[in-house]
Amino acid sequence: MTIESEKIVDQVMKDINVVPVVHHHEFILPHDFSDLVVPPKLHITDFVHDVDDEQFTPIHELLLLSQVFLNIGVDAELRLNRAKCSSPLAPALYIFGDSLSDSGNNNFLQTLAKVNYTPYGIDFPDGPTGRFTNGKTFVDFISQFLGLPFVPPYMGLSVAQKNNTITGMNYASGSAGILRETGTALGKNLGLGEQVELFKETVNNYLPKNFKTKDELLQYLSKSIFIVHIGSNDYINNYLLPAPYNSSHLYNPEQFAGILLKELKQHLQELYNLGARKFLVVNLPSIGCARGTIGCVNPISQMMSLYNKGFPSVLQDLSTTLQGSTFVQGDIDAFSLDLGQNAFKYGFTNLLPCCTEILQCLPNIPPCLDRTRHIFWDGVHPTQQVNLLFANGCFNNSTLCTPINVQQLALKQ
Repeated sequence: MTIESEKIVDQVMKDINVVPVVHHHEFILPHDFSDLVVPPKLHITDFVHDVDDEQFTPIHELLLLSQVFLNIGVDAELRLNRAKCSSPLAPALYIFGDSLSDSGNNNFLQTLAKVNYTPYGIDFPDGPTGRFTNGKTFVDFISQFLGLPFVPPYMGLSVAQKNNTITGMNYASGSAGILRETGTALGKNLGLGEQVELFKETVNNYLPKNFKTKDELLQYLSKSIFIVHIGSNDYINNYLLPAPYNSSHLYNPEQFAGILLKELKQHLQELYNLGARKFLVVNLPSIGCARGTIGCVNPISQMMSLYNKGFPSVLQDLSTTLQGSTFVQGDIDAFSLDLGQNAFKYGFTNLLPCCTEILQCLPNIPPCLDRTRHIFWDGVHPTQQVNLLFANGCFNNSTLCTPINVQQLALKQ
């Protein structure tokens, strides 16, 4: 670590009231944090209140320290990234997706897929906002890493606010999918096609007011980052529900995956035609393998794997045919498989949801206290800690996001 980085780490340690002791150790964090050397040892008693001294073994200490340092390290790297540049790494972040990225759009829609109540947002600075987790989403962390503010939900902005917002907008909608009909049994949502239409409205009606010429607007859009993270609901809130949806009666799994990929490709090309050039597009997680399943062979995961198998070729074809474009593939499939089968190495000790055994948390029911030890927040969505891990791996490394990471995408000329 550089001297500047060490100073930032020291400041972060002070912020969370970490007290160094005489003995110093260096711990190399696992997986995506292998290049981050952690500074001095901590007082274990500052973090542990439910384990007797005689029960507390060196293994307990190592696991606890790795979890604490995980938070310290990522926060320090975030501060370091922002300190290195006086301006954001990208002028704006535009987000298209489902409940994994929704920052409050569904609050303004008639739908059952709505979480603008506690305990959702218990760890978010503004409390409940409509985010489907306890704190920050994957895209929240990406925006922070880029040096941008949290991206506001499009549906929550007034016309005046839309005219003045140039750091990005979030069009993601809980229960939405690539297909327009996906998730509509729960009520209104913004499918991917509608999200692209809203972005077109943004480009045509609101953004031009902030630029002198069309060329300046196009230059701004070419440097902005576009995240597309959607598709799971096309299975869990469409194809796998034969009563309200007829897709499984019309298409076999191979055909359905092909339809989704064709539709995705079309919408990505539409974004390109509107000025987008830098894309992060995320594949589908292994939903059937989510809770620590070893081996992970089941009908749902096999079905969704058909989509993931065809996914890279779609992005490669677009990269080849769309001049000046760059497509980064986010591999949440590999991440979710590794997380489900090796939760312990990431510091997760509880595979049960933090707030409920059903799909959504019940209003005003207190959640678990050890939220950093849980993979799942509710019956479907990950905790803030999982979002942080995926965001950091995608931003700083080229294993979860390929062929380049998000930081490299932002800096690419």
